[in-house]
Amino acid sequence: MALFEVPGWSLPNAPTRSTSNTRKRKRPSDAPGVAAAAAAALSSGSSSTKLRSAVQNMERLMASLGSEPDGESTKLQDKKQKKDQPGKSSRVNRQREPTDGPLKSRPESKQSESKAASKGKQRGSVDSKVKQKESAKETRASVEEATPVAKKQRRGRGDGKHSSQKNIQPTTKPQLSETKGKKKEEGLTALQANMKHSLDGARFRWINETLYKSDSGSAHNMMRENPDVFSEYHAGFRHQVHSWPDNPVSHYIFHLSSRPSGTVIVDLGCGDAALAKALTPKGLVVISYDLVSDGDFVVEADICARIPLPGSENEDGAQVADVVICALSLMSTNWVGCIREAWRILKPRGELQIAEVTSRFTDMEAFTSVVSSVGFKLKSKDERNTHFTLFEFVKIAREIKSEKEWQKLMARKSILKPCEYKRR
Repeated sequence: MALFEVPGWSLPNAPTRSTSNTRKRKRPSDAPGVAAAAAAALSSGSSSTKLRSAVQNMERLMASLGSEPDGESTKLQDKKQKKDQPGKSSRVNRQREPTDGPLKSRPESKQSESKAASKGKQRGSVDSKVKQKESAKETRASVEEATPVAKKQRRGRGDGKHSSQKNIQPTTKPQLSETKGKKKEEGLTALQANMKHSLDGARFRWINETLYKSDSGSAHNMMRENPDVFSEYHAGFRHQVHSWPDNPVSHYIFHLSSRPSGTVIVDLGCGDAALAKALTPKGLVVISYDLVSDGDFVVEADICARIPLPGSENEDGAQVADVVICALSLMSTNWVGCIREAWRILKPRGELQIAEVTSRFTDMEAFTSVVSSVGFKLKSKDERNTHFTLFEFVKIAREIKSEKEWQKLMARKSILKPCEYKRR
């Protein structure tokens, strides 16, 4: 039985000591000595058998390392594929790497194979992109050939590519210039924005004072000559409303929304017609009047001279209005005429609701007396708001007045002062 067993190695028999050579053999110093020692070793039988077995073992080892059988090579390829699969940790690959010298060249071959595979993928993606570009060019060419205009442009300007590029450039450049122009117009610095805000505020104050200090006929002519004045005034008015503790229009929207469907409400000096826009969807009928019409909700009219609705100075007229609203609209110097027109269009026992700036009243009792002289009775007065006073009147029967009596009532216009602003 052999003393030890190694796979791939074989020994003929147990080694035996040779009695002839008891001394240690010295290493020869030159090549002829080496050849003589090799010849002497071959002469002896035991040494020759050892050499042959050693040579055979080395040949087998080299053959197994260099040229492997087909079965083993396929196993190694399967192992390489498993190692290349993503998701496996590098520790497993390190554990499977051999430590012998000749086998250390295998990871380099794996890296070269992975690099080659990645290059192949990149080449494949580049080829697919090139094919996509070529197919897009072919579709463009087919579309251009389908249109007769593109054919004419191609004939006059040459190749289809140049014609398509020339067609695209004029359409894109003006769009960019337009957007840049808009940004320049809209973009303002903080100083410019403050200056514009100051100018808009000054413009609003000037228009507001002009309306308070002139009669309704002059204001109506001013709006007709320059309709932009109306939009400028109401733009400033909307900005001013934000500083108020409460908006009277919001108050009327809240209280009138509970009225039965079909109630006719006439809004005198409506502005943006906020009342009509809020109450009309709820089934109420709102007719809005102001100096300029918006073509949708607002009807143009001089509310202090004549409102285009049926009615008469007598109680037996064909009145249609259930409620008349005057929310900050008694601005003109002939504001008493607006109260007179409200009485004319209101049904018997109809309501007149007035909201006015508190600081305008020189004498609130005198104001109530003037309105009552037109043909109304005070129902309630609300002074809880710091900026405005709310009145609610009911239409009552009255005697027919002469023109002299009306002139006397009109002369009491100074009971309401105009809103004036401090000079800055």
